[in-house]
Parts: sequence; C-alpha cells; structure tokens
Amino acid sequence: MPYKYSRRRTETLDYLQSMLGQLRAMAEAERCDMLTYLIEMAYLEASDIIRGERPANTHQTRRTDAV
Repeated sequence: MPYKYSRRRTETLDYLQSMLGQLRAMAEAERCDMLTYLIEMAYLEASDIIRGERPANTHQTRRTDAV
C-alpha cells in the first residue's frame, strides 16, 4: 500500500534527494568509494519514500502494524 505525504514533506524529500545527488557526485569525484556508496544508499532510500514504496518512519509503521 503506497504511503501519502503532504506537499511540504514531499518538497522536503525532493530537496534532500537533490542534495544527496550532489553530495554523491562530489564524493565520487574525490574517489571516496565508501562515502559514495553510503550517500547512494541514502539517495535510493529517499527515492523509495518519495515514490511511496517505503514509509519515512519504519519504527512507527511497525508499531501500527502490530496493533
């Protein structure tokens, strides 16, 4: 089931994803492989959240699912 977020939250997530993309490019240019990888993982996580494939707060989701 897709997750819906407010417009403000979506805009914030879009901004975070954009910044992560820039950071990833910087880390890659400096040949910081592990840092590039970790930033890429954060970038992909933001993408999943934006697309509604993953909740932003997994702790809250687990609590809700358990009820």
